[in-house]
Amino acid sequence: MKIVRFSQNGHAPRLGCFLGQDRVVDLAASCAAYLAGRGVVRAEAIADALFPQSTRGFLEGGVATQEMLGTVLDAAKAGKFQPVAHPVGAVRLHAPIADPGKLICIGLNYKDHAAETGNPIPKEPPIFPKWANAILDPGEPILRPRGSKQLDWEVELGVVIGRTARYVTKEQALDYVFGYTIVNDASARDFQFITSQWGAGKIADTFAPVGPYIADRSEIPDPHVLSLKTWVNGNLMQDGTTRNFIFDVRYLVNFLSGIITLSPGDLIATGTPAGVGMGRKPQVWLQPGDTCRMEITGLGVLENPVKDA
Repeated sequence: MKIVRFSQNGHAPRLGCFLGQDRVVDLAASCAAYLAGRGVVRAEAIADALFPQSTRGFLEGGVATQEMLGTVLDAAKAGKFQPVAHPVGAVRLHAPIADPGKLICIGLNYKDHAAETGNPIPKEPPIFPKWANAILDPGEPILRPRGSKQLDWEVELGVVIGRTARYVTKEQALDYVFGYTIVNDASARDFQFITSQWGAGKIADTFAPVGPYIADRSEIPDPHVLSLKTWVNGNLMQDGTTRNFIFDVRYLVNFLSGIITLSPGDLIATGTPAGVGMGRKPQVWLQPGDTCRMEITGLGVLENPVKDA
């Protein structure tokens, strides 16, 4: 299953999922129609409770939401029910999650990236936060902050938590993951190293493009065999693989859940492979008018232009 947030004609984003390759199902509207067809008087209210227009709210619904979604989609695939669906070309896709309770970023999680930046291999995962203000829809411009001349790209595998996780073992860790998406950990390097803390270069508005969808674990059974690529203006800049993680997804969920409770809808950006602008010789920085395109196996394409703030 691929979860999306979509809109039409300038209306507020709604929660949906792909049905096949060419249609987007409106989850709340389809659930309401399904229940109404079975004589449920409060169908719309029940559907809105099960499928709020929030990905985090959807994930917080847990087994109740998942079972109802499975029932509706199974009926649709069997031809027993016509869901409320739209052609993909008729909708605009937004960031598939805009309201994570936590957006946790991991630094220096690929040996080749640590090497290109002149850093030793970390003994434990470096952690820093971003907030929801940084999340950006596909196609919307990354804004270079005023005063910055060193805007950089970082393609990262995003991990979306599906169940409350605390003190989770490595062996159990993937059971707590709902799915995966693409995150661009955009970074203003001239702000990032002003102090020993990286935050100033990481937390700006628009510095976390996400999308185009969240693929659940049935779509991505093994997150450790994925290719990650970045193109800037059509030039390939990053070409890595999650096989080269220093700390894999199991380790990260185990490590983080030992420090903090992970909740449904939390988003973990797992670090970037080599090929960032800072590590190139000569260094390369994103400029207004550039286009940054990212791709991860099974997760589609995330593309954003660049503008000055």
